[in-house]
Amino acid sequence: MSGTTLVLGATGTTGSRTVAQLVAVGQRVRAASRRATRLPGAEAVRFDWYDPATHADALAGAARVHLVPPVGDPDPAAVMLPFLRRAGAAGVQRAVLLSSSAIPEGGPGVGAVHEALPGLFDQWAVLRPSWFMQNFTGTHAHARSIREEGAILTAAGTGRVGFVDADDIAAVAVRALTDDRAPNSAPVLTGPEALGYDDIAAVLTEVTGRPVVHRQLTYEQMRDRLAAAQLPLEFAAMLAGMDRAIAEGAEDRITDAVQRLTGRPPHGFRAVVERELKSRQSSADTGPTR
Repeated sequence: MSGTTLVLGATGTTGSRTVAQLVAVGQRVRAASRRATRLPGAEAVRFDWYDPATHADALAGAARVHLVPPVGDPDPAAVMLPFLRRAGAAGVQRAVLLSSSAIPEGGPGVGAVHEALPGLFDQWAVLRPSWFMQNFTGTHAHARSIREEGAILTAAGTGRVGFVDADDIAAVAVRALTDDRAPNSAPVLTGPEALGYDDIAAVLTEVTGRPVVHRQLTYEQMRDRLAAAQLPLEFAAMLAGMDRAIAEGAEDRITDAVQRLTGRPPHGFRAVVERELKSRQSSADTGPTR
């Protein structure tokens, strides 16, 4: 498809990967972030969900938009739906929303945006990835506790999750944004296997050579831990509730969506951890010198 693709949250875990992969296939990309950070091959533009004055420049001439909801907002529909109506009026033809496998259409948070999207755009997709593999290697709370405490803390018990690689999510997003026919569907995206947090800790221990354990918390302990990390209490309760749902088996599944939509199998957890750690080491080895 021709025209510009606007990627919101362009510096985030999936947004940055989506920008890079769009650029790699020759698409014209506008990378939107609060600081208008420049990314290779993309036009930078300032965008803040809570500052409508930044919306017009971001939307100008855009044919497609990749939507990453505002982080930490328990009611993202309040800011997202007015923007989406404005996007449709500005000529955006296709919208691809990043949601979550844990949030159904019409459910809490971004579930309300999912429900509204087909009524706002004839061409649309809602991507519902499982939990990110990068949560254990990047800047997520799990990655920090692994580095600082050698532990993963959850209220997920022995529940299993079809953890998915952020690169795979971006690959699906690129196809959803650029294929001649929009998906007009809401695929659940997973990796190739469902793993418990004990399994995750064991793989991390083997790959890094440092002991990592899984410490099981109650729902209340998890909620309070998240709230102590400056998350709004309502949002902390929602996240802790997702862990409780994992314990009850809600995320114990795998799908063929990545294979079906990209033409290749999803990456496994061990391979992703090895790749991410190698990339981090390479960046450290080639960092700034005097």
